[in-house]
Amino acid sequence: MKVDDVPQDRGMITGQSHEICYAVGEDGRYVLAPSTGWEPKNMANSQAWDLVKAEIDAVLKNIRAGKLSPLAFHMANNQMNMGLLAKYARYSRWRVWLHLRPRGFRRLTPLMLKRYAEIFEIDVEALKTVPDVL
Repeated sequence: MKVDDVPQDRGMITGQSHEICYAVGEDGRYVLAPSTGWEPKNMANSQAWDLVKAEIDAVLKNIRAGKLSPLAFHMANNQMNMGLLAKYARYSRWRVWLHLRPRGFRRLTPLMLKRYAEIFEIDVEALKTVPDVL
């Protein structure tokens, strides 16, 4: 695609932001060209974010029902799975699974809470809470 043909469909990228695409310049060589988006890509990204939001909503419902701990919200909100969180925290997956349960979360030591809070770049009090609405 030529530089002049690089799509500029507004979507998730707003303001002064843009993504870089490869395009063919006037001399026939590949150059980097800015793009504000492409409609099919914008639709795919929008659908993916809708799925992420639906997953977070489901986690929030389970937290309010007493089935999961606030740790599950922060994990979902940061798009992490149990294995990834276990690696960051340097705990076994089984141990993280226990911490995702309300009873296991209540038993976390201050040091363990601090470790999780640092992973999510929040303070310990924020780790213990979840938002009312996203």
